[in-house]
Amino acid sequence: MRLTYKNPRELATAVKDLVDSYLDDVMEYEVLEERLKKLVASNMERVYKDDIMSSKIANVLGKERVNIVNRIIKEQE
Repeated sequence: MRLTYKNPRELATAVKDLVDSYLDDVMEYEVLEERLKKLVASNMERVYKDDIMSSKIANVLGKERVNIVNRIIKEQE
């Protein structure tokens, strides 16, 4: 798994694939949490701007996935 992305679309697709794997019961919540935290930490300025998810990424993810990502990241703080 790549950790840094320059293109927001590729980053959003990587996050979407992670969350979809969890939703399809392919991945445990703990694994999703660990991988997502690493991915977001490496790309924090691209994912969150002023504590709000970037609109480009949010549009690719959709509302349900955005809620899952936000919940995991908020637990970290």
